[in-house]
Amino acid sequence: MIEELLPDTVVSVEAHGHGDAGHLPLYPEEEEIVARAVAKRRREFTVVRSCARRAMEKLGVPARPVLTGERGAPRWPAGLAGSMTHCDGYCAAALVRLTDLASLGIDAEPDGPLPDGVLRGVSLPVEAARLRRLDETRPGIHWDRLLFSAKESVYKAWFPLTGLWLDFSEADIVISVDPADPRRGTLHAALLVPGPTVDGRRLTHFDGRWTARDGLVATAVTVPRG
Repeated sequence: MIEELLPDTVVSVEAHGHGDAGHLPLYPEEEEIVARAVAKRRREFTVVRSCARRAMEKLGVPARPVLTGERGAPRWPAGLAGSMTHCDGYCAAALVRLTDLASLGIDAEPDGPLPDGVLRGVSLPVEAARLRRLDETRPGIHWDRLLFSAKESVYKAWFPLTGLWLDFSEADIVISVDPADPRRGTLHAALLVPGPTVDGRRLTHFDGRWTARDGLVATAVTVPRG
């Protein structure tokens, strides 16, 4: 699922279901992070890090612990950019060399409606209006949840480049539908605050892709080099 949203330079590994979580070892440093975590948190933490280590191996990088840094962002080996996501029954990790991309973000969510009141807190009025049109013209996908996922992917791509928080209101995301496949398409996120500088150019927007299938919505945002 995630792989189809990413360029060929990115390697990704996903896991459907968490039944094998008890057989996937954590590094001691990772064990410390979830030593007091509830079972669900520990299970997802373990499986998504197994995905990350397998992605490192696919990229030809020795597997290493994936620890957490500022604001809980994963800390990747030098020379790599990456992103992880997990929700009920699904985990994925994506990695790329920094020579190929400046940053990336991935997110997966259950294809169900957001809880009451959440959309108001994560969307701009213009975004909410676009979602209403999508609901009318393209029923069958929970567009509010897809927007939330897109905001998460944008933030995950933004933070490694800036080290700064990006509020939900600071990116205006347009969701476009592929005419040939109504369950996939593209994302365009206009940054409403000064963007990061990558290879000497100031970014004004991020672009990405989305898909909705198998009971999930998934998004990916990639930031190219100059």
